[in-house]
Amino acid sequence: MGVIMNGVTGRMGMRQHLVRSILAIREEGGVKTKSGERVVPDPILVGRSEARLKDLAAEHQVAKFSTELDTCLADPHYTIYFDSQATNQRAESLTRAIQAGKAVYCEKPVASNLDEALMLCRLAASAGVKNGVVQDKLWLPGILKLKSLIESKFFGKILSVRGEFGYWIFDGSVQPGQRPSWNYRKEDGGGIITDMFCHWRYLIDDLFGNLRALSCLGATHVGSRIDEQGRTYRCTADDAAYATLVCDTGVICQINSSWSVRVRRDDLLTLQVDGTAGSAVAGLQRCYVQQASETPALVWNPDIENPFDYYGGWQEVPSAVPYPNAFKAQWELFLKHVVEDEPFPWSFREGAKGIQLAELAQRSWSDRRWVDVPELKI
Repeated sequence: MGVIMNGVTGRMGMRQHLVRSILAIREEGGVKTKSGERVVPDPILVGRSEARLKDLAAEHQVAKFSTELDTCLADPHYTIYFDSQATNQRAESLTRAIQAGKAVYCEKPVASNLDEALMLCRLAASAGVKNGVVQDKLWLPGILKLKSLIESKFFGKILSVRGEFGYWIFDGSVQPGQRPSWNYRKEDGGGIITDMFCHWRYLIDDLFGNLRALSCLGATHVGSRIDEQGRTYRCTADDAAYATLVCDTGVICQINSSWSVRVRRDDLLTLQVDGTAGSAVAGLQRCYVQQASETPALVWNPDIENPFDYYGGWQEVPSAVPYPNAFKAQWELFLKHVVEDEPFPWSFREGAKGIQLAELAQRSWSDRRWVDVPELKI
C-alpha cells in the first residue's frame, strides 16, 4: 500500500512515523488483517528540500522521494496521505489530498485553528475518505496500565487528577535548545497551549469523562531565546500553562504544562489519579498504585524530622504484555481501518476537539475567567 509521507524530514516525523512506525511495520512483514493478508506500507518521502529527502531516503533504504506533492497525489498507487509538516502548512496539503481521494492521516493539531479543522472534517466527510489524527499518548505503557485500572474499578469513585508535564528547554545561550525556535513564536504557530492541550483533550475524554469547563493561565516565562542561526529573537508564544478542567463525571483535573521547569518527578509526564478506593501515578512507561488499605495515617508536624517514606507504600503495576511503540500501534490500526474498515474513532473530529480546547484555554487566559466547553458541532 502506497503511503505519501509529507514532512518527515522533521524530528518527530522522521523518528516516530517513518523509522519507528512505517519502516518498522515494513520490516516485520506488514500488518496482518482479519482476512489473513498482510498490508505492507510502501512509503514515498515528500518535502521541499530534495537534498534532505535524498539523504533521508538513502539513510533508511527508502526507494522513493519527491518534491512534487501533486504528482504523488495523482498516482493511484498511493492510497494514504500522511502529514507531519509545520501546523500552519497542514490544512492546504490535507485539502489537496482529500480532493485527490486519499485516506488522510496527520499529526496533531490537524489545523492552525478550529475553523480550519472543522472545514477539513466537513471536506473529508463530503468526499467519503477515511481520516485520522495522531493521538499517540493513548498507547503509552503507563497510560494503558492506568486505563486498565480505571476499567477494573480500582479507584472506586475517581475524585481528581493531577498532571505534571514538561522539562527545561535551554534558551541557546548555554547550550542549544532541544526544540525548534518556531515553538516560541506565536506568529509561526508556536505555544505550549496549542501544542499540548490537544493531548490533554483526548487523554481526559478517553480516561475520565467529557470536558465541560476549564480555567487556564498561560505564561511566557523566558522572554528571549537564540535560534538555529545563532540570532536572538523575542518569544511571543506561551511556554507554560496552568489549567483546571472539569469533566461531566465530576472529576477535577489540574494540569501544569511547562518548557521552563526542571524535572524532579517520576517522568516527563505524570498523572496522579486519586479515588475513594485507591490512587495511582502513571508516567510514560510505569504506573504505581496505593490502595486505601495501604494508605498511611499521615499527621502534619513540621517540627520533627519526617518519619515517613512516602514512596514506600506504593506498588508498581506489572507489564502484563509487551507494549509496542505508541505511534506504531496507532499506525497499525489506521492501516487496518483503510483496508478492512476496522473501527478507528480517532478521526479529524477528535482532532478538532483538541484545537477547540486549546482555543478555549487561550480565551480563558485572555479574559481571566472560566469558560464552558460546548459540544462540538460539525
